[in-house]
Amino acid sequence: MTETKPQDTDRHNLKMQKKKVARDKIMATKTEKKGLIIVNTGKGKGKSSAAFGMIFRCIAHEMQCAVVQFIKGGMSTGERDLILKNFSNTCSFNTMGEGFTWETQDKARDMEMAGAAWEKAKNLIRDPKNTMVLLDEINIALRYDYIDVKDITEFLLNEKPEMTHVVLTGRNAKEELIEIADLVTEMELVKHPFRGGIKAQIGVEY
Repeated sequence: MTETKPQDTDRHNLKMQKKKVARDKIMATKTEKKGLIIVNTGKGKGKSSAAFGMIFRCIAHEMQCAVVQFIKGGMSTGERDLILKNFSNTCSFNTMGEGFTWETQDKARDMEMAGAAWEKAKNLIRDPKNTMVLLDEINIALRYDYIDVKDITEFLLNEKPEMTHVVLTGRNAKEELIEIADLVTEMELVKHPFRGGIKAQIGVEY
């Protein structure tokens, strides 16, 4: 263990004191609240995982919330099973898809299911009881034009309640969606075990 000299400690403490003063000045200007449009996109893993982290925060604070899964089918996942078993009174969980497009291989059916999911999502977003609504993998439905992105952006801008947060996940987020969003995070892929022959595993992917 490296020994810390007294002058190093003093220098560090002074630096942190200055940083706190600067930070407090910045935070003093952040006084507004609003319902956010949040987009998690990119090729890296973690888009839905991060979004579910926010859903579980809402549940922990006993804030009503909802999930609509656009593409993923009815396979058992940890988050879905946990919410349905223990928190269904707080979080409405709706799996509207029948699997990824390369699994279903039926564009007409995929479009029908995506349209139904969007109608469900609109009703949940309009409901003022819901603090947050997660639209999981909606970006995939938008990428294949199963839903018109203009319908999404116009609804979020004109009909979303002022204090409702809406989280949209999936790679290849449309520019129109990014433009209206308040918070956009792009997950970057650096390494992935799939490339080394490792399959999806419980607790990591689902």
